Amino acid sequence: MNRIERFFGLKGEARVRYLDGEYQVIGTGDFVRCAVTGDAIAVADLRYWSVERQEAYANPTAALKRHHDVLAAKS
Repeated sequence: MNRIERFFGLKGEARVRYLDGEYQVIGTGDFVRCAVTGDAIAVADLRYWSVERQEAYANPTAALKRHHDVLAAKS
């Protein structure tokens, strides 16, 4: 996120299709929401997601928490 984006804030939520090793923005916007924390993640800063569940994560800890929650729900 650059200085101008930080000053004006994130404008709208993007629609994203998560693929293996990349993602495709299918609806314009500046951010996506973390499926675990609900935090806004700037599209440019997006690093963690699940292809299977088609959801984004703010950080590796959130991704691991979701993975454990899904495993626990299946038990």
